[in-house]
Amino acid sequence: MKHIDEYRDSRLVKPLVAELQQSLTRPVRLMEVCGTHTMAIFRSGVRSILPEGMEIVSGPGCPVCVTSASHMDAFISMAEVSGVRVAIFGDLFRVPGSNGSLANAAARGAKVDVVYSPMDALDAARNNPDDLVVFLGVGFETTTPGIAATILAAHKTGIENFCVFSTQKVIPGPLETLMQDPELNINALLCPGHVSAIIGAGAYQPFADQGLACVVAGFEPADLINGLILLARQVGSGEAKVENIYPRVVSWDGNRRAQAMVDEIFEPVDMEWRGLGMLAKSGLAIRETYAKFDAEKRLDIPIPHVPEPKGCLCGQILKGQTTPPHCPIFGTRCTPANPVGPCMVSSEGTCAAYHKYGQDV
Repeated sequence: MKHIDEYRDSRLVKPLVAELQQSLTRPVRLMEVCGTHTMAIFRSGVRSILPEGMEIVSGPGCPVCVTSASHMDAFISMAEVSGVRVAIFGDLFRVPGSNGSLANAAARGAKVDVVYSPMDALDAARNNPDDLVVFLGVGFETTTPGIAATILAAHKTGIENFCVFSTQKVIPGPLETLMQDPELNINALLCPGHVSAIIGAGAYQPFADQGLACVVAGFEPADLINGLILLARQVGSGEAKVENIYPRVVSWDGNRRAQAMVDEIFEPVDMEWRGLGMLAKSGLAIRETYAKFDAEKRLDIPIPHVPEPKGCLCGQILKGQTTPPHCPIFGTRCTPANPVGPCMVSSEGTCAAYHKYGQDV
């Protein structure tokens, strides 16, 4: 297996750039689905070497970004309930709701802990027996197994003051919805690496069957450019299939053990996505068997209807309908220091990537 640095070596990358130029024989409009891909593509300068006729569109691959405004308001409201201590990943801390953010709630006295894993939240429950610790489950298939394992650990060790507010989502369903939009004119998918490690490259076969070129790729420059080369060749030949060039992490079937654990704890439910609305069976709820670890049931949390922030185009950006520089508040009223929408504050957000690395339209 190659060392990771080899995938960044200019001696490997430069010939690939030339090969990419030669591989494009028909226009390619591809969607990169993963927020980590979004940042990696900008950071590595891949956009600057794209051949004429190849366009990259960002999709709904940032879990914080697609968390609905309604859920954000529910999170903030719950954090301010007496006796509740909320545990979150750091990206969620400054995402605005209609009444400030979790950071603002913390400033008002709410107990909000930034953790690095769900197990850290379980430790917080052990260390704070007088608080009900609620871990906010915001993520895709990559993070769901860790949450499932934590719920199982809480169940086996008898920790009663721990629960999860699950807004966990699954990727294939929303992609199916997006690909049905003819105005997007997408003919290729750069499929996510981390998610695919769990669900497997085979999960994208239905898209290939519909005529979409699909490549599962990693995040280093050589990974990304190789992925673009293969997508260009597929589109050029008219032969759509699923190719996995990230076998050091991703298999065809994925992680069966993780899938089984997730299936034990969670069940599919309809879920609201920012910009996409309510999508059938696109989310995961905690099964009745483990209902005592379900924050929504335990605290009877209402989910209010909350409109998108005025002027914010995060919804359209997440659907690939526009780019951040076309948003009227991008870089003016909405900045990383004072974000209006989640796409600007998340480390995987498209607006954050454009603001940090470039503002081409």
